[in-house]
Amino acid sequence: MKAIVCPKYGLPEVLQFRDVNKPIPKNNELLIRVCTVFVGIEDLLQRKGKPYFGRFFVGLTKPRKPILGTEFCGEIEEVGENVRLFKKGDSVFGVTGSSFGCYAEYMCMPETGLLSIKPPNITNEEAAPVCGAMAAWNLLIAIANIQSGQKVLVYGASGSIGLAAIQIAKLYGAEVTGVCSSSNFEMVKSLGADNVLDNTIEDFTKNGLTYDVILDVSGKPSSFKFKNSLNIRGFYLTIYPTISILFQTFWTSMFNGKKVVFSATGLKPISDRLAFLKELIKLFKEGKLKTIIDKSFQLEQMAEAHRYIERGLEKGNIVVNIKYK
Repeated sequence: MKAIVCPKYGLPEVLQFRDVNKPIPKNNELLIRVCTVFVGIEDLLQRKGKPYFGRFFVGLTKPRKPILGTEFCGEIEEVGENVRLFKKGDSVFGVTGSSFGCYAEYMCMPETGLLSIKPPNITNEEAAPVCGAMAAWNLLIAIANIQSGQKVLVYGASGSIGLAAIQIAKLYGAEVTGVCSSSNFEMVKSLGADNVLDNTIEDFTKNGLTYDVILDVSGKPSSFKFKNSLNIRGFYLTIYPTISILFQTFWTSMFNGKKVVFSATGLKPISDRLAFLKELIKLFKEGKLKTIIDKSFQLEQMAEAHRYIERGLEKGNIVVNIKYK
């Protein structure tokens, strides 16, 4: 089968389009023919091997699992003999987490993983970026427990997580401010943002306004920068860990004041993640949550997709479609 292999950390050029062995499912696994893969900032960090301390978990000098990618939509081609929850031919979408493996024509996944049947009213491209919506849901609802009337600021509002966060915060009655480049203003407004700020010309941390929740999904977390823009018991949330963020997450958890919280969807118990997924599917079906697709690439164009995101050109989600002969 064809796959994108990352044999070492580095620039997009390290990604290689290769023939590799097709995986064989175990008794409790599904063999999935991958149709669409989501590509986001997290993929770029995995390719670069950043943050560096993360290499202790995924490979010190090179990726331990060279086929990257965690979010996908596909079709079940084969099931192990002990599988009961799914059947051959099911259209599914989900997240592999630290198992990676989505940058390929086929991948295996346990039936008890973070996986669900794709709603018929959304496309493969719309279903693949599920993790962005789950991360936003996890941070805003499960952790910050946002309430109607609270003020929420989303820094990096035009990315996968940011766009989902705006919609989810509005569904819960929050007043939402999005921060992004001026070229993305209309898109962010169209999803419900009450205010939109241009991060290239305005420093919102100096305007004297404060927020109950700041969700920083810019990929460059800095809680120190936003500290004075938080209300006394406000939350600074991010999914991108640094040593500083992890220390502050631990330190602020011991006091009844401003909180710094690092969390990722993958850190939740599988039962909680499946519950989140069920709620998100309901919102998709009801048309209350939308996935904005900016651009799609083919599997052999994966390096180009990485470069596109690295240049900050994306206006929504970037996906890679896999065509079969």
